[in-house]
Parts: sequence; structure tokens; C-alpha cells
Amino acid sequence: MTNDDERSRVEKAAVRALLVFVLLLLQQANARAQVQLIANAGGRASVSLAGKWQTIIDPYENGYYDYRYQPSPDGYFKNARPQGKSDLVEYDFDKSAQLSVPGDWNTQDARLLFYEGTVWYKKSFDYRRKPGTRLFVHFGAANYAADVYLNGEKVGRHEGGFTPFDFEVTNLVKEADNFLVVKVDNKRRRDAVPTLNTDWWNYGGLTREVTLVELPETFIQDYFVQLRKGSTREVSGWVRLAGKKPRQRVAVKIPEAKAERVVETDADGYAEFDFPADLTLWSPENPKLYDVTVAAETDSVSERIGFRSIEVRGTDILLNGKPVFLRGVSVHEEAPLRGGRAYGADDARTLLGWAKEMGCNFVRLAHYPHNEQMLREADRLGLMVWSEVPVYWTILWENPETFENARRQLTEMITRDRNRASVVLWSVANETPLGDARLRFLTALVKQARGLDPTRLVTAAMERHYAGERAQMIDDPLGAELDVLGCNEYLGWYDGPPEKADRMEWRTVYKKPLVMSEFGGGALQGHHGDPLTRWTEEYQESVYRHQIAMLKRIPFLRGTSPWILTDFRSPRRPLPGIQDFYNRKGLISDRGEKKKAFYVMQGYYRELSKGF
Repeated sequence: MTNDDERSRVEKAAVRALLVFVLLLLQQANARAQVQLIANAGGRASVSLAGKWQTIIDPYENGYYDYRYQPSPDGYFKNARPQGKSDLVEYDFDKSAQLSVPGDWNTQDARLLFYEGTVWYKKSFDYRRKPGTRLFVHFGAANYAADVYLNGEKVGRHEGGFTPFDFEVTNLVKEADNFLVVKVDNKRRRDAVPTLNTDWWNYGGLTREVTLVELPETFIQDYFVQLRKGSTREVSGWVRLAGKKPRQRVAVKIPEAKAERVVETDADGYAEFDFPADLTLWSPENPKLYDVTVAAETDSVSERIGFRSIEVRGTDILLNGKPVFLRGVSVHEEAPLRGGRAYGADDARTLLGWAKEMGCNFVRLAHYPHNEQMLREADRLGLMVWSEVPVYWTILWENPETFENARRQLTEMITRDRNRASVVLWSVANETPLGDARLRFLTALVKQARGLDPTRLVTAAMERHYAGERAQMIDDPLGAELDVLGCNEYLGWYDGPPEKADRMEWRTVYKKPLVMSEFGGGALQGHHGDPLTRWTEEYQESVYRHQIAMLKRIPFLRGTSPWILTDFRSPRRPLPGIQDFYNRKGLISDRGEKKKAFYVMQGYYRELSKGF
């Protein structure tokens, strides 16, 4: 062994040891050590900054770095203007192009369809802050990295393209002529989450809402109000205050159920509670929501919350104590009809309405946390939800910074959505390769998810392997850590002809329920031919018919989410005349036209709804 080999071996061992140490520390964190997001930001006093923002495209990041590639103190965030006719300022937000927020830049300007890099956003506003209040700027999401400045001063940075974040700006805001500048960079990175290679469009920009949120000096930062695990009659949770008066009396009220509990927060502003309540349980058949109020001495917040139990028993999934089959479909956050990133209530109603029309009681929101409107609409419509972080394919399992990024995104997702009755599954990964480092990484995420929310089930979309010519085996070691097994398979598309599924048997070493989280094939809507011709609706229809016949024979199958509801953009799919940079596996086209396979799944789900 050479000295270089020995040095490399020692360095790798040191990295592994450091990652293990970091994971152990993170596993010891409790509910008080969470991301400090403002819970239910949309339910607070706020001012929307939606609309047109001035923007500057900056592929070389000249607005941030000088010519020696050092951060410049006079970057675009200063919003400088010439003070005299000889002054040199080489940018001008007010004369630059505008983009709409929320929205991705790729579909607003044809020049930016494939663009990956930096775009600077600027919004001017006036704001008269009330005495005794604090002001925060809240972002629903920005893809991917966002550096935020107010009036030329940096207020924070966030990484991760699909989760919310906020920064306090109380001491920086003025009554007039404020300018909020955000540097958004969607360049893919090997050490990021997700990593360089995915199968969806890398939509960049301020893709979700941006708001100014005004709160009391001591406010309700976060709260968790759900049924105690294993119970259908006891509400349990906690509340956390932030500010100079942490010790307060806090009342948690469900007026319609005539249920209330008053607790006192401690020196950290934290208190736990539990109390009995006679509640109508949330379900797909009756998605009952209650007005719930959390009221402290200095602040109060209300929202609509549903109550239900979710658990597993052997190979069954139990909703409110009764076995349920998850009749689902996978969904990307692709705007229906217009294309681009979906973000609003109208998009959510259309996408989830199509799922309901197909007979779904469940949706898998892949492969990242979707916008909050999707979850709230799922609450209202009675659709159970699988919510996932973008730990996707082959990320850097031994990089502690990559793990911390994934952990933070998981925490932000759960922090935002843990009061949503629709969410029944937290997913920590999709199609990740086997290995010791990967298993340590994902096991730590599973423990993090359970520590943040002990009431829900944890899953991941795993792969399978052959056990002989006619058997598929699920024995991924990660399965031992999960409540529900997820598995992606493409018999009939990537693996043989459609009829190959007819002779396939499924096995697992785990006595746990399985959700077949992906299956299907591609078709160009309106392209017809015989069932053996690729890309025709008839070929896709044949794939689904053979798949369904196989799925019916899996004794431990308790859910399906075929890939995918609608066609969606993907740079991996260039085939001219067929794909044109769209993944065509949708059951509905990008124009909203249903393919034949949609009706095959609809028939299967109608049959299941009567017989399970």
C-alpha cells in the first residue's frame, strides 16, 4: 500500500467517524431543538409581497463576487444608484426585467427555460409597523439557495428548494422606501439535497409566496395539536413561545367539541398538554376539520385541524383503528395546464381533483415537500398524503454537511405540516443504493422524523431485486427501520414486456405493509397503435392491466401510487416528437387530457373501494 493509499484510507475513516458522531448528537435532539419557523404563517397578520419583482440575471455572480472571486461589500444587494454623472454603477434594478412572484423563472421567460444560476430579485415597499410588534419576512420556498437582504443588510441565508423559512427584520424595516433583495441560485451541486442528477425540472426562483408577518413581541412560535399515538379520544401536543415573556398561561381550545386545556409555559416558553375530547375522526369518507385556537396572554392563532389515528398492525395499515388500502397516485408539483411550478390553491384543487376523480383516497407528493396549499386542500378533500424529502438517488452519504442539509429539510417539512390530518406518511428517501453509509444516514433521518412527530408512520421508496427468474424480493436493510415499505418497480417498461408481470411473485423478509410507490410506463396522449408499440396509449394501457393483475396477487400489498398523475418536464427526456423534455408517464397529459390508462386505474380503484 502506498502512502497516498494509506492517507486516503485514514481520511475516509475519519469522515465516517465524524458522520457517526454527528448522527449520534442529532439523534439526542428533542422537540425544543427544532428549526425556528413560524408555524401557520398564513394564519397570522401579514402583507403579501406577491406581484412583479425587478430582476437581474447574473450567470457569473458579478453581483456578489469581485473579479478575484471574493464577496464584494458593494454587491447588487446594495441597490446602488449613481449620485453624480461620473459615478460608475453597472446595474439598475428599476430598469431591469420583471418576474412574477410566486413563480419560477423558467416558464416566465423563454431565455430562462434551461437556465441554472443566479437571479437577483428586488421588491420595494413601505411599511408602518405597529408599536410593540415584531416583523418577519417569510418565504414559502426559494429554489435552491437564497441570500436575503433588507435595505442593503444581510438578514439570512437558506438552502433547500421546497421548504419554508423566515427571518426577523424588525430593526431594519423603515416606514418608506424599503428594498428587499434576494439572490436566488438554483445551480445543482454534488453535495446538495437533491444532488446533481434528478428526473424533474430544476425550476428556479421565488417559487412560493413571500409575505411580511407581523407578530407581538412575545408570540406563539410553534405548536402541535393531534391525537395521542394509539388513541382516538385524547388530544396531545405542545406549544412554544418566543420573546421576552416566555412564562405565560396558554389555552388550547376546540370549541365545537367543547374541549379546552390551559397550561403554563416554562422559562423556555414551552409547555406540553393532553386532554380528552369527543371528536368526529377525519377520514377520506368524512374529512372533518375543527377550528382550533391556541391562545397565550400576548398572542393567539387559529386554524382548521383534523384528528385521526394512523398505525400498522402486521401487514395492515389502520386508519382510525380500521384496515385501509391506500388507493393513490404519485404527483409532481407541476402546474396543471400552464406548466411550471405549481404554487396556489387553484393548482392544488385541479391536481387533487383529478386524483379524486380517479378514485384515490391517497396521494404520494413526490419527490420533495409540496407547497402548503396542497396539504391543506388534501385535508379538505379527504386525501391521505405521503410527504417526502428530496434524498434522491445517489447523494453524498458520508458528507456531514449533506446529512445536515437533509436533516434540516426533513425538520422544516415536518414543522410546517405536522398539524395536517392528511399526512399519514413521512418519507425519508427515494431509490437510494444499498450501502453502510447510506443505511446510517437514512436510519438517522428516520429517528429524526419519529422524534419530531411520533404520531405518524415513516417510509421510503426502496428498490427490489430478483430472487430467481420469477420472484422479486424486498429485503433492503432500511426496511427494518420503517413502518411501511415502499417499492418502485417498472415491470413492462424498463424491465421486459408488459406480460412479464403475469408470472412474477413478490416476497419480503419483513412482516410489514407494502405500498407500491411507483409503477407504470410512458405514452404520448393521442398517439395510438397496437399494445406492443412503445409510446402509444395502448402500450401504457397494457402495462397497467398486467400490473394490476400482478398487484392483486401480493398478499402484503396495502397501497399503490402509480407513476404519475400528469406528464411533467424533465431534462432527462429529450426524444423529439414524443417526449420533447417531458416525462410522458402521466396518466393525464400536460394539457389535462386523460389517457386510456387513467380509466384502467379508475376501474381498479372502484373495485377496491367496494371490496377492501
